[in-house]
Amino acid sequence: MKKFFALAALAAIIPVAAQAQAAAQNNHDTTNWTGFYAGLNIGGENGSSHAQTSAVYSSSSGYFLTTDVQQIAGSGNQNMNPMGYAGGLQFGYNQEISSNWVLGAEADFGALVANDSVTVKTVYSCCSPYFFTIAQKVSTDWMSTIRTRVGHTFAKRGLLFVSGGGAETRLRYSSLFTDNYASAHESASASVLRTGWIAGAGWEYALNRHWSWRAEYLHADFGSVSNAGSVLSTLQGTSTYNYPANPFTHTATLTSNIAHVALNYRF
Repeated sequence: MKKFFALAALAAIIPVAAQAQAAAQNNHDTTNWTGFYAGLNIGGENGSSHAQTSAVYSSSSGYFLTTDVQQIAGSGNQNMNPMGYAGGLQFGYNQEISSNWVLGAEADFGALVANDSVTVKTVYSCCSPYFFTIAQKVSTDWMSTIRTRVGHTFAKRGLLFVSGGGAETRLRYSSLFTDNYASAHESASASVLRTGWIAGAGWEYALNRHWSWRAEYLHADFGSVSNAGSVLSTLQGTSTYNYPANPFTHTATLTSNIAHVALNYRF
């Protein structure tokens, strides 16, 4: 799905590239890529997240049986696919280091709006028809990157390139455990800055001396976030009981696949 998403986005702009090349086929000027540039980008995102909610068994003063803890670990092992859109500003510098090779650096900042959630309901094996529910969610809304680029020129106006560097986003994660046996409740949430790595490849085409457009695919890995959660509690009548002997742990990862097009002005 991820590879198809990226390839489909790149394939969608092939007709535009062909039209631009046809319009410029009689122009014999060779593009000089050296210099500063700035521009805009827009595209789509298809991500992946693995989330895990688990609880600890206690033989004394605990709420769960051993089978309950095993079921929670199994049901709390969830995969999500946050999808959304990306777009923002970029600026950078290119330096031609030979007749065919270009070395550069680029920074960008913009929206990376994506989210997904999953809810699993599981019947207690010990106590049917009573059940518990685990709901988890991940989301992010922006991303910034700093990358180096290495490119190879072709056909006077084209530049094939690869890039890599660091990326940062705010990863938001939440988890909620409830059951209908004794109105058990436990929750966790996190909103943290995560720094990871990013790499990709693309193709840029010079429309004229100043303007160029490009298509690019990027893969970013932001690692994981962990949260110990809150104390499990139950409601019995009008009284609330806490079970610190059954602590919960929560983790979530995030990777993003981004395909976008960009328009640059070279100074």
